[in-house]
Amino acid sequence: MDYHLLGIILSFLFNGTKVLAGYPIWWSLALGQQYSSLGSQPLLCGSIPGLVPKQLRFCRNYIEIMPSVAEGVKLGIQECQHQFRGRRWNCTTIDDSLAIFGPVLDKATRESAFVHAIASAGVAFAVTRSCAEGTSTICGCDSHHKGPPGDGWKWGGCSEDADFGVLVSREFADARENRPDARSAMNRHNNEAGRTTILDHMHLKCKCHGLSGSCEVKTCWWAQPDFRAIGDYLKDKYDSASEMVVEKHRESRGWVETLRAKYALFKPPTERDLVYYENSPNFCEPNPETGSFGTRDRTCNVTSHGIDGCDLLCCGRGHNTRTEKRKEKCHCIFHWCCYVSCQECTRVYDVHTCK
Repeated sequence: MDYHLLGIILSFLFNGTKVLAGYPIWWSLALGQQYSSLGSQPLLCGSIPGLVPKQLRFCRNYIEIMPSVAEGVKLGIQECQHQFRGRRWNCTTIDDSLAIFGPVLDKATRESAFVHAIASAGVAFAVTRSCAEGTSTICGCDSHHKGPPGDGWKWGGCSEDADFGVLVSREFADARENRPDARSAMNRHNNEAGRTTILDHMHLKCKCHGLSGSCEVKTCWWAQPDFRAIGDYLKDKYDSASEMVVEKHRESRGWVETLRAKYALFKPPTERDLVYYENSPNFCEPNPETGSFGTRDRTCNVTSHGIDGCDLLCCGRGHNTRTEKRKEKCHCIFHWCCYVSCQECTRVYDVHTCK
């Protein structure tokens, strides 16, 4: 399996001209420094190194939505960092590296499963939202309303076409996962689990119309949830991910690897569950081979008994405490009409960090 061929440079998304190299898996989208702004220079698909032929054709056919694909990857990374902010592995990214997470995702662990799912969901989400906002001429609102209007409302607004966003994510994300090995099977499964989460969380959003805010007429449309809801759901799936074992089968095309649930007594994973087949490192100590940064100097919660607490996050090494002064607004008063005035107070906080 070749996971070190490509990089992803999202310089047009991260701090202007700053270059951020990325983990070379399915979203391998590389934009050189000369493309620091997609708005000012054209995107040439042929200049993106490492794309497989199917991805290259996709890029050329759907050039308008490639910025949304990249935006979705960024969204997935940011959500990963939020969800794991209090855990030993906190989805740390590395600047100026061919692998945005280092070697952490080389193995088929829970962490790799989550990153694939959240990034795949991010692409589907960003493309869907971009289409609904009218930024592309090749997609738009969903005109296939699911079912007749309910009592007291009618279809209106712009229903987000999540099916199209999912299709884009599937076509681009899974293009590299065509090998007959276990890692490709795992990646495809987790990619699809992330995309399915988007479809499962679509909901009706409504707006009232009428004099003085009355609801004489109510129009409704299908909308995606906040992406945070997607992250929360997939984080739960990470915690309950199913461990698999690799099986080899002889077929006409050669040896093929498939995945089977390790524990037969447990409920087998569904298409909505995350799967993995290699154990994660404990991430307590720095280890360049596994990509672990360790947890020394990480801020911990002294009152928590969870993984973000000082006992678990610091791996039993103990913690240091220091005081920190912060300036904050205080004694705020609302004045009629209409402004708020505040004083500035200095408050002292205890900050706890792992030894």
